[in-house]
Amino acid sequence: MKYLHEYRGVAAKGTVLAVVLSYAAGCATGPDANPRDPLEPLNRSVYKFNDALDTAVLKPVATAYQNVTPSPVRTGVSNFFGNLADLWSSVNAGLQLRPREATENLMRFSVNTVFGLGGVLDIATEMGIPRTRLDFGHTMGRWGAPAGPYLVLPLFGPSSVRDGTGLLVDGYGDLVSSVDHVPTRNSLTALRVVDGRANLLRASRMLEDSGMEPYSFVRDLYLNRRQTQIDDMIEKGIGIGDGETAEEDSK
Repeated sequence: MKYLHEYRGVAAKGTVLAVVLSYAAGCATGPDANPRDPLEPLNRSVYKFNDALDTAVLKPVATAYQNVTPSPVRTGVSNFFGNLADLWSSVNAGLQLRPREATENLMRFSVNTVFGLGGVLDIATEMGIPRTRLDFGHTMGRWGAPAGPYLVLPLFGPSSVRDGTGLLVDGYGDLVSSVDHVPTRNSLTALRVVDGRANLLRASRMLEDSGMEPYSFVRDLYLNRRQTQIDDMIEKGIGIGDGETAEEDSK
């Protein structure tokens, strides 16, 4: 359910994280548990809830959106929200002392906003300006915060203690959640969620057809991808990474 990370309401994130962490302390499994997923019973329950919500509401709505909306329009919608995210990526790159990525993401946002009809057209990509997606979870990982246990957050999907905490800060950098006009903000949020889910329809069908156990697959994919991203940051520049990375680098 990773697509629901697109919803950035700060109050909602705080509530979700507080609820999950309050239960987490008493839900660890025994010594045979996956060391990266000691909260697996809780996580599987939340995953089941998220999957039921997706099956009943989000997937049908996203499928209808994909079927009735012309492809160029869907591309424009995805470009628009991607452009908004580039600005926050630029801020996080600055916090990570990565001036090249900070400049590139800021240039992308500026070019697409001014010349791309507010980001509907991705002019920056056509100009060869690369995009580096970064959030505050990446920033904390770069400066040494360990990922902590894997968490499946209600509505938001796969995360970890570090990345779930990062969501709280990400909310302040979300331009959609800062829109004062409530109906407009709610409409943009709903559109972003539906568009994000529609972009994952093909991947979800492939997972269903593969016969793999979905919970374990999503967990391992998420954790491995996040760690690879942070390891790559450490290799490219300043940063101390988590304890495991630091130990490996010292050998």
